[in-house]
Amino acid sequence: MAIRKIGIMTGGGDCPGLNPVIRAVVKTARGYGWDVLGIEDAFCGLIDLDYRSPYGNRWLDDDTVRNIHTRGGTILGTSNRSNPFAYAVERDGQRVEVDVFDRVLENWERLGLDALVSVGGDGSMAIAQQCIDRGLPNIVGVPKTIDNDLGATDYTFGFDTAVSVATDAIDRLRDTAESHDRVMLVEVMGRDAGWIALQAGLAGGAHAILLPEIPYRLAPVARAIEERRASGQPYSVIVVAEGAKPADGEASYLGEREVGGMRRLFGAAQRVAAGLSELIDLDLRVTVLGHTQRGGSPSNFDRVLGTRFGEAATHLVANGGFGRMVALRGTQIVDVPIREAIGHQKRVDPNGQLVRAARSLGTVFGDEA
Repeated sequence: MAIRKIGIMTGGGDCPGLNPVIRAVVKTARGYGWDVLGIEDAFCGLIDLDYRSPYGNRWLDDDTVRNIHTRGGTILGTSNRSNPFAYAVERDGQRVEVDVFDRVLENWERLGLDALVSVGGDGSMAIAQQCIDRGLPNIVGVPKTIDNDLGATDYTFGFDTAVSVATDAIDRLRDTAESHDRVMLVEVMGRDAGWIALQAGLAGGAHAILLPEIPYRLAPVARAIEERRASGQPYSVIVVAEGAKPADGEASYLGEREVGGMRRLFGAAQRVAAGLSELIDLDLRVTVLGHTQRGGSPSNFDRVLGTRFGEAATHLVANGGFGRMVALRGTQIVDVPIREAIGHQKRVDPNGQLVRAARSLGTVFGDEA
């Protein structure tokens, strides 16, 4: 088929590296002579063509994307509430989820689009696959998540920057922990995968790291803190993944799932601090890094990876590689079926080399005898 117009959207949570992808897609597409439509807030801009008018969907060119690779976030906006198969609307005074995919198909035809580059994490890729199955086959995926939990790619952009932000915070908090003889608990993102917590904790020299993949008990953590105090080190730094859970419980959530959204993790580090306060007599403080891990200028690694993904995705469109997602394998950019990309989540291996290295250095994970 002849390609003339393509769309690009960014879905799910924002992360450093999205703008480099957009820039690379636009610049590479211009070499093919294509027009590129930036779709606002993921599928919101295809569900409603007047969405945020006149600041919503817009055609992108070299001027639009000049120097955006240095900026965090996404110039197209993003949303984790734009699933066209479970879109939240008001009906009879109630918020309900409805299937509005027919509107997406109608608007696709009205815009005259020939292909779509969908940039997102596992949720966005799952939606892309549903679109393909329902009659919108011309989609190419680009993996994005600070969580680094997509099994089809070795790394996703955004992860490196998030780990750097978390490591810098740990370094800073260690200084004040040592100055005041405190136990500092640092909560980081990652949802059900502990990659940010593990790598930032290892890089920052954390004394305990609590991961979703290794259910914890507080007694071993408290014992490690007390042993440090007895040896003349009356301070400790504990990294807590937001999805960490006790051995006899589940992850900590903020209420029930909202209509059209996803359930929010909340309070993991605070729960650990509350439990430790009953076991040790030391000053405990909690710092939740939250969205600071998502913002800011992308690292060099994430700029380059985002650029490579965007360039490769555009060539994939040109070659008719629809239903596929670009991925990093070793040092090479490859492409894999989107269905494979969402087939399994990449989680931390409790017996893997990174965990083993941390244990060898004395880091505790809360599962010790």
